[in-house]
Amino acid sequence: MSQSMRPTDTPVDEFIAANDPDGSLATLDRVITAALPGATRVLWQGVFWGGTDQSIIGYGATVQPRPRGADVEWFLVGLARQDKYLSLYVNAAEGREPLAKRYGTRLGATKVGAASISFRSADVLDLAVVDDMVRHAGRVMEWH
Repeated sequence: MSQSMRPTDTPVDEFIAANDPDGSLATLDRVITAALPGATRVLWQGVFWGGTDQSIIGYGATVQPRPRGADVEWFLVGLARQDKYLSLYVNAAEGREPLAKRYGTRLGATKVGAASISFRSADVLDLAVVDDMVRHAGRVMEWH
């Protein structure tokens, strides 16, 4: 979560059309929006973890409590294209177990962090497991 990441007015469909050479963003966008019916869908842009400029499609507005400092507006699930890979951000946990860790190894050829899952393209993912993970996130966290 970065204080410098902000929601924008850029239409998500335009962003996907301009940044999706292999169709991975559009494929995952369909899976995520079907798994979170009625969720907000907003393009976030700014400086993210590690100081890199990022554009992340955020699904489902939520508030993340911070151990020190004010709570932060954020998204339940995020989708981003990096230079050489894509990332799914899952800001949900059941108990103390992050859902990215619970589902990451079942998704396919991925690299899994606490809340992030990185992969080469949507083709390497089991989309049914992505759907299950996103629906699970929607059940365990408050969002709109």
